Amino acid sequence: MSDPEYYDPEYYDPLTPRRPKTGDTQERRMPRGLVIRLIAYLVAGHVVAAFLFLLFTVAGKG
Repeated sequence: MSDPEYYDPEYYDPLTPRRPKTGDTQERRMPRGLVIRLIAYLVAGHVVAAFLFLLFTVAGKG
C-alpha cells in the first residue's frame, strides 16, 4: 500500500498496465480450441496443396 504510483493521481498513468499478482495469466496461453483449429487448417491446407501438386504433375506428363 505504500506504492504511490497506484494511489496518488499525480503519478497515475492509465496506459501503464498493472502487473497481476499471480505469475500465470490467461493472456499468455492460446485457447485450446484455437490451437486445434489452427492445426486442422494447417493439415487440411497442406493436403489440398499436395493434391493440387499431384494433379498438375500427373496432368503435365500426359
